[in-house]
Amino acid sequence: MEENIIDKLKNELLNSTDGIKIKVKVIANAKFNSIEKFDEEILKIKINKPAIDGKANKAIIEYLSEIFEIPKTNIIILKGEKNNLKDLKIVPKKHIIT
Repeated sequence: MEENIIDKLKNELLNSTDGIKIKVKVIANAKFNSIEKFDEEILKIKINKPAIDGKANKAIIEYLSEIFEIPKTNIIILKGEKNNLKDLKIVPKKHIIT
């Protein structure tokens, strides 16, 4: 299931001119990092870091950066920095943000 979601998001990102926005529900302190569908609009991201001092946020950005093969600066938390529900923007590699 995770691969289908990732492939779909990668395809959306490749076909995007200014990036994609996704809503995520974060589960911190998981045994391993993973992505799965939570409902029609929200993805569940499990992160193996605690939700303390921004560690989970940093881990989310690092994890998604690896998956999409883009710089970490191309992933922005738009809303929910101190919440387990977050709105993220992922900008394609061709639009590198520095």
